[in-house]
Amino acid sequence: ATPCVATMSAQMLASPVAAHAVASRFGKKASGVSARKAISSVPVGGPRVQAAPKAAFSVSASAQKTAIVTGASSGLGLYTTKALIDRGDYHVVMAVRDVAKAEAAAREFGFPADSYSVMELELGDLKSVRSFVKKFRGATRRAKTFQALICNAAVYFPNAIEPTYTKDGFEESVGVTHLGHFLLSNLLLTDLVKADDMGIDKRLCVVGSVTANTNTLAGQVPPRANLGDMSGLANGLAGDRNGGAMIDGERFVGPKAYKDAKLCNILTAKEMSNRWHESTGVTFSTMYPGCIADTPLFRNHTPVFRFLFPLIQKYVTKGYVSQAEAGGRLASVVCDPDYTESGAYWAWKGGGDQLWDNYWDNSNREKAFNNKTSKEGGDMLKAKEMFDISQKVVGLKDSELCTAKKGQKGGGMSLPSMPNMPKMPAFGGAK
Repeated sequence: ATPCVATMSAQMLASPVAAHAVASRFGKKASGVSARKAISSVPVGGPRVQAAPKAAFSVSASAQKTAIVTGASSGLGLYTTKALIDRGDYHVVMAVRDVAKAEAAAREFGFPADSYSVMELELGDLKSVRSFVKKFRGATRRAKTFQALICNAAVYFPNAIEPTYTKDGFEESVGVTHLGHFLLSNLLLTDLVKADDMGIDKRLCVVGSVTANTNTLAGQVPPRANLGDMSGLANGLAGDRNGGAMIDGERFVGPKAYKDAKLCNILTAKEMSNRWHESTGVTFSTMYPGCIADTPLFRNHTPVFRFLFPLIQKYVTKGYVSQAEAGGRLASVVCDPDYTESGAYWAWKGGGDQLWDNYWDNSNREKAFNNKTSKEGGDMLKAKEMFDISQKVVGLKDSELCTAKKGQKGGGMSLPSMPNMPKMPAFGGAK
């Protein structure tokens, strides 16, 4: 999931002046109006919209490919799950913090019982990440058909002036959005490599954000992403509002913590590609699906922002993308034969992060291009340093890193036994 503050105007939406203007125009109850409801009657974009990707490879019902999607109970993750299930040849493991919420969403969307499984995953708890991996490895059928990992979940605290922390003591934005996914991706890579070949290259995608790239208009909106010397990360992000909780070790700023985490997501995908694509054949990528202005990720923003931001994205920047369209885009990155370039940062011109292209080329909504990252987002020396520091912080041993080669079969590496592991929900559709 990813926010998209594409104009300086958006930064002003939470101000008292903006609130007064909204109240004057829409009445005193304007702040309580759902942004989704306010724009529900407005058509999205032009006639060409990213549809759910069609099945490109014919497989029997008993040989469904398995994809893991984190944060699949709502927003981008849920609609990505839907797009993959709608293809007919994917079984999606919905890796979520709230199992009951995911099961309710699956019932609401009408997912066939054999098309999905719900498993508990708390990215803010490294023991939960390891428990998830152990449980997934125990589900032999799903492990054998494992073809794609989508790291989508994120938390965003745009107005926070005090850091909050994960169970392991990390600042929460980076701990969940970056470090939890970092451990998950590296533990599951061996399993991805050793799973059966099912007619398409295996893929690992980490969702990025336009706000992490300072070479874009949205990325120039302060506070800007910048990892600095990464001293805060090296020290475990355990500081307070005055310093040490941010990756660069500086004073805590809520929205910057998220942007820095997304920059780490981009660098992680590029570094994993650099280390393992050639030997494993796995395609690593990051992507920005466009501005999902009414995403649940903005739940911690002000009511005024949530009301006005979708309208600005629809009518001013023309960067608006619906959750359904964005889900189709993310699904396509892990199953479309066009997206086999490893290390790519996929973006779309229509409803994407190219402001003027949205005006002059808004019909181009279907196919992504490998977009240019910022200088820091393409700095492979920094990517390696960030990877090595993150590995130490999450306690990932060298022996747990992937050594499997393309074409090698068999289960993944076993994890050290862990006492008092919480019970995980069984595989299979929600009952």
